[in-house]
Order: sequence, then C-alpha cells, then structure tokens
Amino acid sequence: MKRIKITVLRKVSHKDLMEKYENPMEHACDMEEGQVFIANGWQRPEGLCESAWETMSPFVMALAHGAEDFYGGWMKNPKSAMISCNDGFRPVSFLIETLDGEVPV
Repeated sequence: MKRIKITVLRKVSHKDLMEKYENPMEHACDMEEGQVFIANGWQRPEGLCESAWETMSPFVMALAHGAEDFYGGWMKNPKSAMISCNDGFRPVSFLIETLDGEVPV
C-alpha cells in the first residue's frame, strides 16, 4: 500500500453566506494553506479535519492501493486528485498525491 501526501492548497471563505445562514462558530476550520499531511492507507492523519477526511478518504484509499487516472485524464499527474471538503461556507481544496514507496508494515 502506498503513502499519500495531502496538501492544503486553498481555503476560501464566503462571508456573505456565513452572515446570512451560519450560526457563529469559534473554530470552524483550522486548516492552513501549505499544511501537509501524510496518510498511511486508511488512517486519517492526525490533525486533518474529520469532515474533510470523509470527503477525500475514498480517493486516498484508491490511490493507496494503486489506482490512477481518475475520470479518464482529469489530473495532469494520474497519481493525484484535487478534492474540496464539503463545507459550503469555507471550502478547503486539497491536493492528494501518491508518494513513492510503500507503507511500512
């Protein structure tokens, strides 16, 4: 099984939607652009948002088991995927990439 690198590339805030629809929250999202996580197969990396993990984990699992070329050429690097979390107020975009080498057993 391959290790997977997860990089936070972009974090967007839709303040107009937050003001109109969201209840105030203190720590809605602690992800920072440039932050990197390494997934060892099915395990959510420590510190990675649980909601984001639920969205990306099928892609992480597929890549960890050797899958490539999602949706027939969507990504320039066939061993990667660009996934956003499901937070409609502050979506975070993640680049998910297969690393060389296997997860140590």
